[in-house]
Amino acid sequence: MVIIGLLAALVAPRFIRQEEKAKLKATKAQIELLGTALDTLRLDAGRYPTTAEGLEALRTRPSGLDKWDGPYLKKEVPLDPWGRPYVYRSPSEHGPYDLLSYGADGAPGGEADNADITSWER
Repeated sequence: MVIIGLLAALVAPRFIRQEEKAKLKATKAQIELLGTALDTLRLDAGRYPTTAEGLEALRTRPSGLDKWDGPYLKKEVPLDPWGRPYVYRSPSEHGPYDLLSYGADGAPGGEADNADITSWER
């Protein structure tokens, strides 16, 4: 029993760390996918969605966008791997829009697994 406990104590932290790494990679991939969909919408409609229109503009035509040719996502707008919606702001100080997840803690800032994952930092 002691040996099993020692093995579990060694393996569990590594397994948990791998899970967090996978969530970070999934978040970056989803942000890339959403960014591509936003760029396609801009090419069709001539502008990015406003902050008020948000990422839902990728699935549903916002009023006043006659050249919208969506939906730009096959499925609903995903939540980040921690189950929270992505933050979208347009325009932004980093470019035409900000797209981000606040990471594991769900709060702005943070370090390691709690760090924000953003569209403007690669």
